[in-house]
Amino acid sequence: MRWLLLALALLPGIATAEPLRIASFNTELSRDGPGLLLRDLHKGKDKQIADVVAVVGETSPDVLALQGVDWDHDGLTLDALAKTLADAGSPYPHRLALKPNSGMMTDLDLDGDGRLGGPGDAQGYGEFTGQNGMAILSRYPIVHAEVQDFSTLLWKDLPGARLPERNGTPFPSQASQDIQRLSSAGHWVVPIETPVGRIHLLTSQAGPPVFDGPEDRNGLRNRDENRFWTLFLDGAFGPTPQNRFVLLGGTNLDPWDSDGYGEVVQGLLDDPRLQDPAPASGGAASAPDQGHRSPNATDTVDWDGVGRLRVDYVLPSRDWGVQASGVYWPTEGEAGHETALGASRHRLVWIDLIAKE
Repeated sequence: MRWLLLALALLPGIATAEPLRIASFNTELSRDGPGLLLRDLHKGKDKQIADVVAVVGETSPDVLALQGVDWDHDGLTLDALAKTLADAGSPYPHRLALKPNSGMMTDLDLDGDGRLGGPGDAQGYGEFTGQNGMAILSRYPIVHAEVQDFSTLLWKDLPGARLPERNGTPFPSQASQDIQRLSSAGHWVVPIETPVGRIHLLTSQAGPPVFDGPEDRNGLRNRDENRFWTLFLDGAFGPTPQNRFVLLGGTNLDPWDSDGYGEVVQGLLDDPRLQDPAPASGGAASAPDQGHRSPNATDTVDWDGVGRLRVDYVLPSRDWGVQASGVYWPTEGEAGHETALGASRHRLVWIDLIAKE
C-alpha cells in the first residue's frame, strides 16, 4: 500500500499524505580488493549482501544514503547493487556515487608512519581507490547537474581548522598538510525532486577519531569533518538550502561516549536549524546497559571491544514535520534481529517526513 500511494503521488492532481522516508545505512559492504564487491553481487550467494538487501526491503526508504560501498569509475558496483535490490522488490531507478577520497593514493607520508604507499597515505584511509565509498539511492530524480561535492576541500582551508602538531611542528609534515583533504570519504549536497518539491541531502562519512598518536591527527580530522556542516549552514562555502534539507550519514562519533570531540556532534544536535527526532530501537534499548551517558535506545552501531554507540544520523531541517523515526534493530527473538546483525555492525536509521505548508 505504501508503494502504491507513492506512485499515485507522482500523478498530476493526485494528493497524498504519505510521508517521505529518508534513511542512512553504513552497510560495511566494502571488500578487500577492487572489483570484489561487484563479483559477490553477481554471484548472488553472499549472506551479508542478502541481509543488507533484506534490511532495505523491510524499511523501504524512498531515499537512502549508503556508506561502506566500494566505488568504481563506471558505476558497475552500484548498478549491480541497485539491480539486486530491484530484483528483491526494492527498485531505486536514480542513484549517485561520486569518487571518494578513500583509497586515493598520494606520494607522501600522510599518516606519519615513516613509510609510503600504505592505506593511511591515501587522501582517505583505503587499500584501493574507492574503497568504503558513499552512494545515494532514490526513487525520485537526482538533479545531478546541481550536486555540490566538497571532497576536494583541503583540511587547512576549513575555517577554524585544527591541524595536528608534534613538538610544535606540523605533523607529519608541512608538505603533507599542504595537500591533505578534509573529507575521509566525501561531503556532498544532493538535490532531489520529490512529490513535495526539491529537497537537499547533506551527507558525509567521517573517519574514526582513534588509531593515531599523541598528535591526535585522526581525532582532529574527525572533529573538523563533522564541524564542516555547521560552517556550511553558516554560509562559509556559498549559498545554502534554506528549507527542506536533511543532514545524514556517519560521524564516527557519539556525542557523549566516544573518544573524540563529542561536543561537535552535540552542537549539530542542538543546532536551531536542525531537529533531532532521536530515532530509537527495541534492540538497542533491550541490550545490557554499558554505563553510557547517552540514551541506549538511540545507539546505531555495536563494535567489538567498544560497544554500542550512536554514530549514524538523519537530522531534518526545522521546517519538516517528523511523523515517525526509528533504527532498524529488532529485539532478540523478533523477526529481523539476526538479519540486522548479519548485515552490518551499523543499523539503518530512518525518518518519515511531512512537508509543512
